Amino acid sequence: MYGRLGEMLVKSKLIKQEQLEEALKYQKTNRCRLGTSLVKLNFIKDEVLAEFLSKQYGVRSIDLEGVSVEPSIISLIPAEIAQKYMIIPLSKDGNKVTIAMADPSNIYAIDDLKFMTGFHVEPVVATEESIRLAIDKFYDSAETLRDVMDTIEEEDMELVAEEEDIDDPTLKEAIEDAPVVKLVNLILRDAIKQGASDIHAESYEKDFRIRFRIDGVLHDVMSPPLRLKAAIISRLKIMSELDISERRLPQDGRMKVKLKNKEINIRVSTTPTLFGEKVVLRLLDPSSLLLDMTHLGLEKRELQEFEKAISSPFGMILVTGPTGSGKTTTLYCALDKINNDENNIMTAEDPVEFNLRGINQVQMKESIGLNFASALRSFLRQDPDIIMVGEIRDFETAEIAVKAALTGHLVFSTLHTNDAPSTISRLLNMGIEPFLVSSSVIMILAQRLVRRICENCKERIEVPTNALIDIGFSPEEAKSLKCYKGKGCEQCGGTGYKGRVALYEVMPVREEIKELILKGASDIDIKREAVKLGMRTLRKSGLEKIKEERTTIEEVLRVTF
Repeated sequence: MYGRLGEMLVKSKLIKQEQLEEALKYQKTNRCRLGTSLVKLNFIKDEVLAEFLSKQYGVRSIDLEGVSVEPSIISLIPAEIAQKYMIIPLSKDGNKVTIAMADPSNIYAIDDLKFMTGFHVEPVVATEESIRLAIDKFYDSAETLRDVMDTIEEEDMELVAEEEDIDDPTLKEAIEDAPVVKLVNLILRDAIKQGASDIHAESYEKDFRIRFRIDGVLHDVMSPPLRLKAAIISRLKIMSELDISERRLPQDGRMKVKLKNKEINIRVSTTPTLFGEKVVLRLLDPSSLLLDMTHLGLEKRELQEFEKAISSPFGMILVTGPTGSGKTTTLYCALDKINNDENNIMTAEDPVEFNLRGINQVQMKESIGLNFASALRSFLRQDPDIIMVGEIRDFETAEIAVKAALTGHLVFSTLHTNDAPSTISRLLNMGIEPFLVSSSVIMILAQRLVRRICENCKERIEVPTNALIDIGFSPEEAKSLKCYKGKGCEQCGGTGYKGRVALYEVMPVREEIKELILKGASDIDIKREAVKLGMRTLRKSGLEKIKEERTTIEEVLRVTF
């Protein structure tokens, strides 16, 4: 069916042939179905695909978002069968059960369901992605974190709380204890299902807590008994192949977990604190990385400026912002755009977050002397066209990167600065001469991530006109502006936000800016000139996102000055 589906969509002019080919590649890499690939790549909208399938199979389509199903109906079909056939039972009427199917033409599945339930099956069509989300929602295991915690409480496990007093046999027994293994697995599973980017396991004097970072904000999830602290931390260290006996020094490791055919890479970092170790796990989902420039969130003019800069034969492009602001994703998108058989692209990363086909990626290892500076020197002997340096941290790295940009290479890198103009003074403070900065840097892009309003519970709110003027809107804009926020629902976990959107400040280094750099102008002077030349500040970008009803005033104020 899925081979035919692509051909039918192309024939109906709902997608193009090249989009089908790209979706088939995505399908193969991510081991998902074609419909999911097309929706994930934004080649077709979920509802358009459902309507198309409805016409093709002559059955009605259904939007599963917001649909509630009784547990007694869900129990008619086991979870493994629902996943195998990509179906979800919806309702029962007499001897008839209505079932949403991704492929209503699958007569084998319908026969199996008739036999299994004893009812006549009435199929309706829904997209694979919406069914997958419904399966996750309704077939969520009865074993929740709370259930496991209750089990642990009931079993009253006797574990020693102070790490230094734990002998190896006791700790080994605790680590391998079923409830602890189950609890750690469920923490990982829940973090993945909730779309968390990080898990924090934190040790304090009288408690131990687990927090998830979702859409850039940390949320308390649970506080396991203090006596389980050593066992949980050691279990995580074993899974990431770290030394469980070393608790005095920071350690870094990796693990890979699989959840419903989705592989998640997890980067693990431990550090000793006053009352025990803290463990932070960074979850990296390769399937969530969309390497499409149009999905970055840049406005049309800014996107054109950025694409023009990354097409330059040489020069340096810098992306700035705090940790977790999406700098790596922006750089990966840029590299993917210019990645072809004619270019030799080399990257020095710490760490390598995603593997990109056709790009030579090098993982830094400070312990053996492989740092950004030494990697850069090596790259220049490897006949590169394009170089990416994960971060410019010191004069040595900055100097080599600048020289590379001046000798016919296109160089990408990141810096931690508050905005685009202040990046210039950061390079000068590192010791780079003004004439080298003005000659090498061709563009600086600053970015921040703000949380997106949940579309399911979005509602209009009234904001005083004066407050809108205070944050940067003109009096005319403030009078006509409609502001929104999320009320909080099941889909967004009661936060009112779901997903994130980027704010950008794109500053091409034009001749006027170069002159100011050579004169030693201040950040304020450079910013003023850049705005005069058409640069939109991070705050202005945030105000635009408020006008587009994509985020809230609070979010924009949280990340911009």
